[in-house]
Amino acid sequence: MTDRFALTGARIFDGTDWHDHAALVVADGVVEGLMAAGSPSDARRLALDGGMLVPGFIDLQVNGGGGVLLNEVPTVEGIRTICETFVQFGTTGLLPTLITDTPEVTDRAIEAGIGAARQAIPGFLGLHLEGPHLSIARKGAHDPQLIRPMDQADLQRLMAARKALPNLLTTVAAETVPPEQVAALARAGIIVSIGHSDASYAQVKAAAEAGASMVTHLFNAQSQLGNREPGVVGAALDIGTLNAGLIADGIHVHDATIGVALRAKRGPARIFLVTDAMSLTGSSEQSFTLNGRLIHRANGALRLADGTLAGADLTMIDAVAHMHGVIGLPLEEALRMASLYPAQVLGIADRHGQLRRGAIASMVHLSDDLEVRATWIGGTQVFAA
Repeated sequence: MTDRFALTGARIFDGTDWHDHAALVVADGVVEGLMAAGSPSDARRLALDGGMLVPGFIDLQVNGGGGVLLNEVPTVEGIRTICETFVQFGTTGLLPTLITDTPEVTDRAIEAGIGAARQAIPGFLGLHLEGPHLSIARKGAHDPQLIRPMDQADLQRLMAARKALPNLLTTVAAETVPPEQVAALARAGIIVSIGHSDASYAQVKAAAEAGASMVTHLFNAQSQLGNREPGVVGAALDIGTLNAGLIADGIHVHDATIGVALRAKRGPARIFLVTDAMSLTGSSEQSFTLNGRLIHRANGALRLADGTLAGADLTMIDAVAHMHGVIGLPLEEALRMASLYPAQVLGIADRHGQLRRGAIASMVHLSDDLEVRATWIGGTQVFAA
């Protein structure tokens, strides 16, 4: 029997356009289409109390949440907790992210990801392995003792993992992982992102030509735009095939810098939002341990004892609100940065990141002041305020 319902009473954003006085019809977890709110239909009606119905958010960099850090709990249940934590913030799809760790922990995280895919954990879209093939000069909060070059075993591990995961993204340094390894990863269907890198423009360009398609947390832990050397930042803005994740919390990147980057970015690739959230998000805890080092939560930031930023204390709805309310983007563009654009990065925008006919019915009901009221994944309501 078909489960068919129509959501009415809210302004609807389909990923491109706004629709007033409309109903979103969902059948068996898939968007059937839009119709006039008062049209006759055999679908059961679910009336929303104003606000906006928008595509669910997609976060490609989530280190943890709900008190769980993937590095510390690389299990199926750890992934489940992370995914369940973020539905209250409107995130309907994410990549649990493993920060630089040992090969043993990496293997456990990959096996957990494969298990999560087999169990079809709601919201799980694959894994992001951030490291260990990074630049020590741009290590950020990554443990330098665990950073190392990519060898053949590492390459084979990633290629094998991709075959068993719905999506796999890996962050590497362009000066550490040569173009031939980038090309092998890209041919295997792995999304290669440049990050924690002190590379030159030429090195990033070579990586992009080999198949890298993304830059991790733009401006953070990477060579900056200079007058004679554009660095990773300059390459990310200038090379039209490179998408770039952005942590929009008012701490990681200055608001004026965000505005400059948005105006400068060459397409067709886009700047999109990520949270880089850690285990404290969605919990009341004030500290956690990463690779044996204590990280404290204070004044909206997470830092090591020496002041180094270690991930972010951020949710996707807060990032959207920052882009709209502080940076001044039209709301629809801020929403696309949190849904459609990351879906495009993964190559899944035909069914995710929008509310068009045939798309997975993953959506968020927002109040007019951008509070999350309800969240659905695949047509099933998973959160109600």
